[in-house]
Amino acid sequence: MKIQFNGAAQTVTGSQYLITVNSKLLLLECGLFQGRRKDFYEKNLYFQFDPRQVDAAILTHAHIDHCGNFPNLVKQGYMGRIYVTRPTAKLAELVLLDSGHIHESDAEYVNKKRFRRGEPPIQPLYTRADAERVAAHFSPKEYGEVFEPIPGVTARFVDAGHILGSAGVVLDIRENGRTLHFWFSGDIGRPNLPLIDDPVLPETAEYLMMECTYGDKVRPEHQAAYEELRDAVARTIERNGKVIIPAFAVGRTQEIVYDLNRMYSSGELPRIPIYVDSPLAVGISRVFQEFSHLFDDEARTFYRTGKHPALSFDGLTYIESVEESKALNDRREPMVIISASGMAETGRILHHLKNNIEDARNTVVIVSWQSPETLGRRLAERETKVKIFGEYYHRRAEVVTIGGFSAHGDQSMLLKYALATRSHLKKVFLVHGEPQAAVSFEAKLRENGITDIEYVKMYQSVDL
Repeated sequence: MKIQFNGAAQTVTGSQYLITVNSKLLLLECGLFQGRRKDFYEKNLYFQFDPRQVDAAILTHAHIDHCGNFPNLVKQGYMGRIYVTRPTAKLAELVLLDSGHIHESDAEYVNKKRFRRGEPPIQPLYTRADAERVAAHFSPKEYGEVFEPIPGVTARFVDAGHILGSAGVVLDIRENGRTLHFWFSGDIGRPNLPLIDDPVLPETAEYLMMECTYGDKVRPEHQAAYEELRDAVARTIERNGKVIIPAFAVGRTQEIVYDLNRMYSSGELPRIPIYVDSPLAVGISRVFQEFSHLFDDEARTFYRTGKHPALSFDGLTYIESVEESKALNDRREPMVIISASGMAETGRILHHLKNNIEDARNTVVIVSWQSPETLGRRLAERETKVKIFGEYYHRRAEVVTIGGFSAHGDQSMLLKYALATRSHLKKVFLVHGEPQAAVSFEAKLRENGITDIEYVKMYQSVDL
């Protein structure tokens, strides 16, 4: 068995791992790399393998950094199945269609400016038509259902507790007369998240490939994040400003909406309009309804009373049309705008930032981890001058970063995850984490008796 680490190695974007077993190729994830425009195109367009030679693929969940490059994989000749949980199949289809549309729209917008400057046009990374072709490859499975993606490998999904439908992948691998037990964490969730069940911990895993996004952080309880958001919105209302929140359309948006609902219901905030400006929102809410049986007990009870936070409440509006989205920029009263993408690299959030970032009354609230070289990271680092659609803007709006909303487990949760299989464990591979996080988490693992650890490098290959 060989693993080649082609993404999310010593970084937190573009998850992609190629496993060779019995001369067959199994791809875990095909995520979109996010970063500077030049790197974005080169790293996403050019694979380190021939997609036509890959026999099967497995996807852990529907976030764009895990599923977002499947359209290019299929476009370049991939013919096999993509194994997913049933919620992920529905969510990923919506996410990829939206992504294709965004790439087309952004290219069109940028090309208008390039034409005026006499520069050649750019091509979208992929189109909506490219994204449409991916769904035919999905092979949905239930949690715990055993399947055989390639000869000699049996697999099953377990709940990762990260977003709806997210999964860890358990692989039992038989090759050359030996059997090994391999466990890929996917993105590990936090205990007691709204809506989502807690992560299933690994058992009898001999080789553990796990994310370490927050391997150096101990996060406060969700209530602390709730209070930070409430206070930021209250300050902005006092200034008669707008609150702009870049948020992932799947998971994070629903969590933010739920908390704002609680603030309104309890009287902690005056009622101002809340807009979820993402074409995904309505479709995502329908998927949440369809799979409400996977919610945690509290959310299922809430849902049965007809109060599900992702659907509707007084003062919340889902924006679908471009015309409605543009109209928000002409309004001057206080409001909250939640829009994708979560790292502020693509989508309608760019237009809202462009139109509001130079007004000191406004607030930009960062509610998720931001990859290096993204606009979201520059805002989180409070740069005073940022480029949006090729033009520079002076950032006068307040920036608030709230770490407690993360759907990723912190250091204590990651440690609990690894220690659950310590008695069987032969080796840990750390992925999906920046160096500082990985070094800190590796030290914690060693303190607790796990010593065979490798923080893999991009494009590195490992034989087991």
